[in-house]
Amino acid sequence: MAVILGAGGFFAGMKYQQSKSPRFGNFQGAGNGQFQQRAQGFRPVNGEIISADDKSITVKLQDGSSKIVLLSDSATISKSADATKADLKVGEKVAAFGTENSDGSVTAQNIQLNPILRDNFRSGQSR
Repeated sequence: MAVILGAGGFFAGMKYQQSKSPRFGNFQGAGNGQFQQRAQGFRPVNGEIISADDKSITVKLQDGSSKIVLLSDSATISKSADATKADLKVGEKVAAFGTENSDGSVTAQNIQLNPILRDNFRSGQSR
C-alpha cells in the first residue's frame, strides 16, 4: 500500500512541477551551441521589398514567393540608425519580425533594413 501511495504522490508531484514550469516557446538545438525558437506564428520574413505603401510592404522571399507584411503603428523600423515607414522602398533588403495572421500575412513588430541574413533564417522560415 505504501508503494502505491508513494508512486501516486511522485506522479502528482511531477504533474504539479510541469504545470509550474515556465514556457518560453519551443527551443530546438541547432548545433554549434545555437538554439532556434519556433514560437508559433512568429517568424522572420527575409527578402527584398517589391511593393510598399503606408500600410504594408510585400517582400520577395529567397524561394521566389512573396509575403505581405502589415505595418502596425507600434512596429519599430531600424537600420544602423532609426528609420521610418518612408525608408521602406522597393529594392531594399529587409527582415520583418511579427505575428503571422490566418491569411498568411504578417503583422510586423520590428522591421530591420539591410539586415545581416544568417543561415538560421531562410526564405521567411526558421529551419
